[in-house]
Amino acid sequence: MLTHAQIWRAVDRLAERHGLTASALAKRAGLDATTFNRSKREAPDGRPRWPSTESIAKILAATGASLDDFMHLVQSPRGGRALPLIRFARAGDGTLFDEAGLPVGGGWEEAIFPDIDDAHAYALEIAGDAMMPLYRDGDIVVVSPAAAVRRGDRVIVRTRRGEVLAREMKRRTARTLELRPLTPGHPDQIIPEADIAWVARVMWASQ
Repeated sequence: MLTHAQIWRAVDRLAERHGLTASALAKRAGLDATTFNRSKREAPDGRPRWPSTESIAKILAATGASLDDFMHLVQSPRGGRALPLIRFARAGDGTLFDEAGLPVGGGWEEAIFPDIDDAHAYALEIAGDAMMPLYRDGDIVVVSPAAAVRRGDRVIVRTRRGEVLAREMKRRTARTLELRPLTPGHPDQIIPEADIAWVARVMWASQ
């Protein structure tokens, strides 16, 4: 039997997987930002409420998650696992990733983060204020090399010259990758596909 707490926890965990708060997830899905607020999870008399099936359908569509993915979040106990961790500035070091963008070598630290369904997931620690207001100095992002990347996702991109970028995926064609900067006021960036070493999706952020 499903409980209210399980369903709401799954909503929160789906948001975390995509580096979002529950409010930000609601907005991405075209819902009112307060849809998943704590105040909406109980009736005035204190009885627990269910989220609507329409709101669940919309957040699944917005994140690309399947119903099976959501039910896995419902049924799995909350927890985390140890992931490889380095500072973002070191991500350009060619000895720390293989050609597919998977973490390798012994230069990684390790820390416990929310579990991501990717055996090769890793974490990057942001340094400095270049990505404000989205990411601040000391924030952690958990990255999945295996996750499908869609328009609007936040991504980590490594070029064949060793440059590592944190951006939003705007558009990808057979020839180019179009990226939107995380900092307002900066122009979009178009990179030839031939110059891209790998692209990985940001699944969670410690904000």
